[in-house]
Formats: sequence, structure tokens, C-alpha cells
Amino acid sequence: MPFTYEHPHPAVATDIAVFTLRRGALHVLLIERGAEPFRGAWALPGGFLQPDEELDDCARRELMEETGVAAELLLPVANFSAPGRDPRERVISVAYLALLPSDELKLQADTDAAQAKWFPLAELPKLAFDHGAILARALDTLSAHARQVSPLFALLPPRFTLSQLQGAYEAVTGDDAEKRNFRKMVATLGCVRETEDFAHGSHRPARLYEAAA
Repeated sequence: MPFTYEHPHPAVATDIAVFTLRRGALHVLLIERGAEPFRGAWALPGGFLQPDEELDDCARRELMEETGVAAELLLPVANFSAPGRDPRERVISVAYLALLPSDELKLQADTDAAQAKWFPLAELPKLAFDHGAILARALDTLSAHARQVSPLFALLPPRFTLSQLQGAYEAVTGDDAEKRNFRKMVATLGCVRETEDFAHGSHRPARLYEAAA
């Protein structure tokens, strides 16, 4: 016989801040809400936990349903539980962040999302619910992880130049890294290994690197 309790049961949801680099600038993935509350407003993708579901699975499912984006690696951010954060009922949200290379993503809004769109951080619209606070916490978490460098590989192609890696580091942390010091830090961390290949463009060829095993 299942147990029953007299105390109320708050709803549980997940919200996901997905970041990518586009033209060297950090962007976040937002959805336009197609239903009330906040119909027509922009928000982070997310939704309610189903009874037979793990939180990580809920985050991945909601992200796929609302944007068409699949994210294998999710990093926990924080829990948000202010009593009035959702006008429908008491909702506790577990927030995640994900990093993805934008050239591999094709957005496709579905379920209760009218559309999905990348926004540069400098041009964000007003966000529904408390998603502004969630995004700010996600950015703090991302910046802390980025100082270990290796999480940034998720924003880059499998093989990349050290200049591309430095650009990702600067975009995420907001720091202006001096080239020599940045490369010394990467060497000390031992997180990359050089390949035999080079990137060719308008400048002299640049050696390509990949994540160290």
C-alpha cells in the first residue's frame, strides 16, 4: 500500500542554460514561451519532472522537446526554491548548464515553445520567471569551470588551435589572457596534446590540438 502524507508536495522542474560560441561571442539558448504564464516571453528551456524520471533525464528530455538540441554532458548549477518563483504553484527548479558547439546544432522548437533562438549575452531580452537569476548563477558556475580549461573543449571542434582555445577562455571568463601566460597555463594543466595537422587560412598555418586522453 503506498504511503500518503498530509504535507503539500511541491512540483519539481529542471531549467537548462545552454551556451555556445558564435563569431567569438558567448551565446545562450532561449525559448519563446507559447503558453501561459509569460506567454510570448523568453525563458530558459526546461519543464516538469515526470513521476518515473531522473532529474538529469528530465533536463535532457525537456531540452530536446523544446529546442531539438541533445546534450549528453550536463553540469549542475543550483536549486531555486523561492515560494513565489512560479505563479502556477510551488515549483522547485534544479538548474543545469551545457556547452555545445553551435555549428553542430539545428534548433527546432516544439511542445510549449513557440521558437528557440540563440542570444548573445550582451543582447538578452527580459526573461520569464526567475530565469535571469538562474542564468547569472549558471554564468558564474561556467566561469569557475572554465578556469580548468578542459570544459571549454565542448565549445570547440574536435581539433582546434590554441588561439581558438584562448578565445573560448576569454569569452567565457571575461578575462583578457596574455598569449604566453595562457599557453603556459595550458601546458601546466596538461589538458591538450598537439597533432600533426595544421589549420590553414590567411595567416601562417597554426598547429591543431586535441583534448589529452
